Amino acid sequence: MAPKGKCRGRKAPTLASPAAALPPPPHRAPGERTTTVADLTDEALHAILRRFTPADLLRAALACRRWRRAASRALPRAPPLLGYFFHPKGHAKPPPASTEDKTHHPAVFVPLDASSPRLSLDLTRGASRGLSIQDVHLGLVLLLHRPRPKSLLPRILAVDPASRRRVLLPPPPHGTLPGDRWRADRSVIGVSVLSRAHQSRLSFDSVILTVDGNLPRAWVASVRDGDCTWRALPRAEGVVVDFDPWWFEARCVHAAGNIYWHICNSSRLLQLDPRTLEFSFMPVPAALGDRINKYRIGEMPEDGRLCMAAIVHEEDLQLWVRGKARWSDRGWLLEREMCTSRVLDKIPGLPKDRMRRMLCTWLSDVDYARTGKLFIRTWGYGRYSFHMETGELEHLLMEDGKEYGDPMYAYTLAWPPEFLAPED
Repeated sequence: MAPKGKCRGRKAPTLASPAAALPPPPHRAPGERTTTVADLTDEALHAILRRFTPADLLRAALACRRWRRAASRALPRAPPLLGYFFHPKGHAKPPPASTEDKTHHPAVFVPLDASSPRLSLDLTRGASRGLSIQDVHLGLVLLLHRPRPKSLLPRILAVDPASRRRVLLPPPPHGTLPGDRWRADRSVIGVSVLSRAHQSRLSFDSVILTVDGNLPRAWVASVRDGDCTWRALPRAEGVVVDFDPWWFEARCVHAAGNIYWHICNSSRLLQLDPRTLEFSFMPVPAALGDRINKYRIGEMPEDGRLCMAAIVHEEDLQLWVRGKARWSDRGWLLEREMCTSRVLDKIPGLPKDRMRRMLCTWLSDVDYARTGKLFIRTWGYGRYSFHMETGELEHLLMEDGKEYGDPMYAYTLAWPPEFLAPED
């Protein structure tokens, strides 16, 4: 007698057998034409591809030439955010204890979500401990050795995490600046990516910012498929650094097409135009005054306009945008203002006293990826992101208990990808 649930003399169907396969397509009359995706009009295909995530859109572009052309039209203007690079920090104790963990932890990458690729700098453990991220832009990561003498022009390690390619740029040779008489009076501030000549190759320009005497100078490296050449530009006459260059922040900010260096305890920033390689000072609104680390430059999430976020009167967050009007303040317009006291109340243990709270919290970044978020540092109470539209406050903590580092470098691909670049 056959076991219960089975048919005598016949094998039970399985997922791999024809009996378990999908039902056959409905019967069609002879000569009846089948409709496929190839019958979609260009407009319909474009409308469909616009709904894809960037990752799915890139996969769809590989299907055929027609889909590639349609995908190139559906590409978002801004490159997709893949995640963040930073150097983690150990948990700091509240005042009056030590302000921060002095250990230099190797850089890590935190993907945006589960669908984002798991990138890394692919460095050996020994090498990663001696390198510090200085800039992330156009799909490239620039790192410098640490510690390093402030007066010596450095070597730069450039890494493309997406392709896992890298190149080590030698320092500018001695003949780059004939008759260099500023070696004894030079301060190296930082490095930055200027431009990228090819999205999928290590062909790019970068710059070293130095202060020679009391004037800034740009040292430009042009890298083409691993070959590096240097040129030293003349000092920027008229842009006088009348303070100790130590007050410059080493890392730069890319915003609205220009490069900026913050200056601690100053009412201005140093600006570099990457097209003309000219330096100038950008004033902050007079209403902000000289506030230590309380304002940060960035871009508006909606349209990429140059903006500045600042905390004033201990708990009020102001957002300024660059614009011209009769009522502008040094070329800045107050876009919005909000009280952050209720937001800061959500931080466990943060003092309620306004003066102590002001000393323990400060802005560290406007998110480069234009997510609408600000990053907030505290003295001993954690690191957070604050969304200006939703008011959401998120504690940025790693699984091993370390805090997200400062700064946080948003990583995006060089955009658009070469095979989807608009055709001439």
